[in-house]
Amino acid sequence: MSSSASPASAPTRVFRSRHSLWQRNEDFLLGFFAILGFLIFWEVAVAQAWINPLFTSSPLRIVRSGYQAFADGSIYNDLSVSAIEFALGYGLAVIVGVPLGILMGWYRRLNALLEPFVNALYATPRIALMPLVIIWFGVDMSSKVAIIFLSTVFPILVNTMTGVRTIDRDFVKVARSFGASDSQLFLTVALPSSVPNLLTGLRLGLGHALIGIVVGEMYGASAGIGYMMQMAGSTFQTDRVMVGIIIIAAAGMALTHVLKMIEHRFEMWRADHRS
Repeated sequence: MSSSASPASAPTRVFRSRHSLWQRNEDFLLGFFAILGFLIFWEVAVAQAWINPLFTSSPLRIVRSGYQAFADGSIYNDLSVSAIEFALGYGLAVIVGVPLGILMGWYRRLNALLEPFVNALYATPRIALMPLVIIWFGVDMSSKVAIIFLSTVFPILVNTMTGVRTIDRDFVKVARSFGASDSQLFLTVALPSSVPNLLTGLRLGLGHALIGIVVGEMYGASAGIGYMMQMAGSTFQTDRVMVGIIIIAAAGMALTHVLKMIEHRFEMWRADHRS
């Protein structure tokens, strides 16, 4: 005859279940409570006049300002302009950076010709190029696309080039021994081997692209999230500036998460991967 469970075992099971739940989500929960505590402290500090809301705003003020901007529709034009600029600039950087990175990584002489220019432009702050970009492209959308492109293309190019350079030479020898042509080597060896580094470059370039949006629109624009932040800052609307910062940060986090998920799927293609 089986004996019934002890009454004390039920609380023990609940405790173990809660403990297991915390262990599975510890990183997320720690981050969540850290952010929640910071927001509460921030709101209390403003309410108690410990800090001046003119310089920092407050969480509730930012929420109200964001809600108002979306409710009256004033922010949608800025969002659409920035999104189009980002898509064009980032897409053009991918189209140019990936093939050029593969070619520079594969052909030594081409790399010797172009590397000085790549290194010089990569090291140059993008904001220093803004006067020239505006002279060349004007103050319309094309100048913003250009600065986003210049901010993004070099991380993608350099990481792709590094991926091609770190190809296992044994793979190349085996492919050559089977009579593979240059085009077959590109498609079956060079491109797959460079994909992990390429995705890392895409993720790094994403942050540079978002910076390029803000810099370009603050320097000379008539619409966009950066323009909205610049105009709000000039009139001391700190809460509206914070709304723009949160939008840029949220977009960056979401897009980075998508790229990290894609990158994780190709993690096994890395040369140093261990199953």
